[in-house]
Amino acid sequence: MQDHSQMFATPLDGQSWLDWVQSTTDIIGENGSVEHLGPRHAALFLKKKPQTLLVSFEAHHRIEDVSDTAHPLGWQMANALGWSHLCLASETDTWFRDNRVYAYFDRLIDEGFFDAYEQVVFYGAGACGYAACAFSVAAPGARVLALCPQATLDPRVSEWDDRFLSMRRVAFDDRYGYAPDMLDGAEHAFVLYDPEVELDAMHAALFTRPNVTKYRMRHQGPRIDSALVQMNILMRMLAQLSVGKLNTLSLSRLYRARRDYASYQFNLLKCTTRDDRHHLTKLLAEVVLSKRNSPPFHKALARAKNSLAAQASLQAEAADRG
Repeated sequence: MQDHSQMFATPLDGQSWLDWVQSTTDIIGENGSVEHLGPRHAALFLKKKPQTLLVSFEAHHRIEDVSDTAHPLGWQMANALGWSHLCLASETDTWFRDNRVYAYFDRLIDEGFFDAYEQVVFYGAGACGYAACAFSVAAPGARVLALCPQATLDPRVSEWDDRFLSMRRVAFDDRYGYAPDMLDGAEHAFVLYDPEVELDAMHAALFTRPNVTKYRMRHQGPRIDSALVQMNILMRMLAQLSVGKLNTLSLSRLYRARRDYASYQFNLLKCTTRDDRHHLTKLLAEVVLSKRNSPPFHKALARAKNSLAAQASLQAEAADRG
């Protein structure tokens, strides 16, 4: 059996889809299995302890955005916590709408694969977040973390979403189809999204269910997964979810990390300057500049001070005239 420390140290970045799948096959070796599910999908299984299984859905073309070594997300959890990991990987964003993927999950159900684990956690973001919700029905009682998931791309339901027009002819009304309904068997699901991204917020509204907690992450944009990785809180969310400790309060505590996250600070600055909220811009710039040097915030602070001074001058003149 291959040494796990060597496994997790092997970089896979810069590889084509087929080369990447082959590399994962070589690395996993006897520690699990890799199965091709047609030309665009693969199932990578890393077997470790039987307590917790993480099922992640990941797109190869985006994997380097969240992993410098282009490793599946769950390998880090397997290394740190001893979890087993099943990664459903796609070449691009496919929403995993493929009969061979359905058949693979059917087989896992028939074999009682998920029953061997005390806890099963499903995870995905965007198109993969849709899949995490949709296929969680295969493991009743699972817990789910989905970032900016689509509920469906069926134009009869979501014709307002014009971002993925090429998927309009793909069936979302057959098996493992409408993601919110597929969550009915989950113990609990968490849907994280930025309400400022209007279409993501509209999809999130469709996930309103008694066993679904929706959590707003303003000023993060559509790539919340990258932000959570860079803030070093995504793995902590999954760990808390696995033991039933993730809730609105714990999410809020973890999300305080955004205060020191540069991308969030810039997005917030854009918002305050766009809305001419000069006092808030001044406060934000002063906080950021107390921690690090940033020319954009220096400029924003100067403009805000000038605007506040001009407003004060106009108010003083008006008072004198009165």
